[in-house]
Amino acid sequence: MKSCRIHITGASGSGVTTLGRALADALALPQHDTDDYFWQPTTPPYRTERDAADRLRLMREIFLPRAEWVLSGSLYGWGDGVIPHFDLVVFLVTPQEVRLRRLRAREATRFGADAVAPGGWRHEETEAFIEWASHYEDGSREGRTRAKHETWLAKLPCPVLRLDGSRPVAELVAAVASAIGS
Repeated sequence: MKSCRIHITGASGSGVTTLGRALADALALPQHDTDDYFWQPTTPPYRTERDAADRLRLMREIFLPRAEWVLSGSLYGWGDGVIPHFDLVVFLVTPQEVRLRRLRAREATRFGADAVAPGGWRHEETEAFIEWASHYEDGSREGRTRAKHETWLAKLPCPVLRLDGSRPVAELVAAVASAIGS
């Protein structure tokens, strides 16, 4: 593979960002996350969505023209213009119980255990987010679902590498490196 433009995607909590960072470190590539383009910077974060055209414009300005990068996160529903840039898509499939445990831990780390605990300022938002994420597999909520992801993956013009996101990160990095011939 002469260029190395890798997109890592999966359900919330599947390990997409963690693998993206680890892979970028291992391959000495810049790493980008779709959340950095999807959301406007706010305090607290994740309050205001950026317009889809602005997301794509920023991506084109910051990294898409480069020959090598890792992009982690979901583009479903807004990022089809990025698809032609992919050399490989890695799809992480992680059991729901693992994903939800990771999401709870991430929320507690990001906002503080007291903030996400009952009575905390972030509790209701955290519970709503966990509830939404818990329906990825059954598709009974709006937004990203396994069925929508599978449909999106089936249309991609590049190879798709499916990995178990519950495996150790080092194993996942090795599997991706092997797939790209590094």
